[in-house]
Amino acid sequence: MKSPLLSLPGAVPAEGRDEGVAAHYGDLFREQRTLADGTGFVDLSHRGVVTVSGSDRLSWLHLLLTQHVSDLPAGRATEALILSANGHIEHALYLVDDGETVWAHVEPGTQAELIAYLESMKFFYRVEVADRTEDFAVVHLPAGSIAPVPEDVVVRETAYGRDLFLPREDLEAFAGSHGPAAGILAYEALRVEAHRPRLGCETDHRTIPHEIGLIGSAVHLQKGCYRGQETVARVQNLGKPPRRLVFLHLDGSEVHLPAPGTPLRLAADGPEGRQLGFVTTAVRHHELGPIALALVKRNVPVDADLIAGTTAAAQETVVEP
Repeated sequence: MKSPLLSLPGAVPAEGRDEGVAAHYGDLFREQRTLADGTGFVDLSHRGVVTVSGSDRLSWLHLLLTQHVSDLPAGRATEALILSANGHIEHALYLVDDGETVWAHVEPGTQAELIAYLESMKFFYRVEVADRTEDFAVVHLPAGSIAPVPEDVVVRETAYGRDLFLPREDLEAFAGSHGPAAGILAYEALRVEAHRPRLGCETDHRTIPHEIGLIGSAVHLQKGCYRGQETVARVQNLGKPPRRLVFLHLDGSEVHLPAPGTPLRLAADGPEGRQLGFVTTAVRHHELGPIALALVKRNVPVDADLIAGTTAAAQETVVEP
């Protein structure tokens, strides 16, 4: 969905998975600093919005999600996954219950597939699943923001800020009173700095939750009865994941950032060495310079100097080997 905020001064449209909102509004680093200072907002209106209502909503979702939600208090934010039968990540939901309805935002364009799965699992449960993307826009207020929230707007509050499920018709008025706007590139830079993985960026068709550090935050280990739970328990109790998420400091003298999928190798082996992993997201940060998240094989030494393509990369551990 194309955001009306693309008409704001300086707006440059994002491409790829974030098409429909602004990449930036003319000054990437200023926008990052604005968010880091707890001011401004980010237009995330391209994300899918899904609701689940009905008296059985929490007990039913508890059976399907990796998170413990059967007793989720109203207003408490959480995140959860839906896994394949083999334990691979298929969907990531960022949700909150308002006392009557569970609200979740998901990656752009994934809501139809998610809803189809949820509908197939309804059986006799008293639940109603709806795609509310056309009616509601997700807006992010950064951590520390004291901006007022419009009355009756559902809010999902986390350590990283507040996600608002704003009526889409109110988006332009909200921007006029809560600016300045920051683009998705600024939001992504702070996400990478915080080591927060994103579905479709830090995941592929075979990613399991352990590899990207989602055990605990999105996967509750004291519950079962969800698809893929056997894989989660087996890896947690008996083994190690084949890959692990790392944070990279990239050589700041390079003009171009390594693209997603750029191979990672040992610096000592050079560009022709054996591939040990790949870059998932690379960004320019207003303080740290060029940084990235990447997936590497579990047995890559944590102190090894790497290269991303031909760019030097020093790693920091996110997921322990």
